[in-house]
Amino acid sequence: MHYHDSDDLKRLGEFKQLAPAEFSAFVAFDKTVGREDGAIPRKYRELIAIAVACTTQCPYCLDVHTRAAKRAGASREEVTEAAMLAAALRAGAAVTHGALAIKLFDQAPASQATKSESQK
Repeated sequence: MHYHDSDDLKRLGEFKQLAPAEFSAFVAFDKTVGREDGAIPRKYRELIAIAVACTTQCPYCLDVHTRAAKRAGASREEVTEAAMLAAALRAGAAVTHGALAIKLFDQAPASQATKSESQK
């Protein structure tokens, strides 16, 4: 058994029955990615969606938006660059969160360091 199966998307019909208002709102919001009349052209909207899906690690989003990007005229190179840009930003977030960790470490009272050292 594997966890990511595109047939799982068929279960979304159950969501529509179980939480109709919420599901309807989600579908309407999700459709904004595929808008043709936005300031950002459709191809770029799909490339952005691919980059976001890479950072959120959603295989279903990758499936849907990679296909849509191809239909919108995106190239393999553009899809690859979108993924690599996402990777760069994800790495950047890890580094900046590391800076936050150091800040929090420095702000922790010295008595916490003494307590943890004495527990060793």
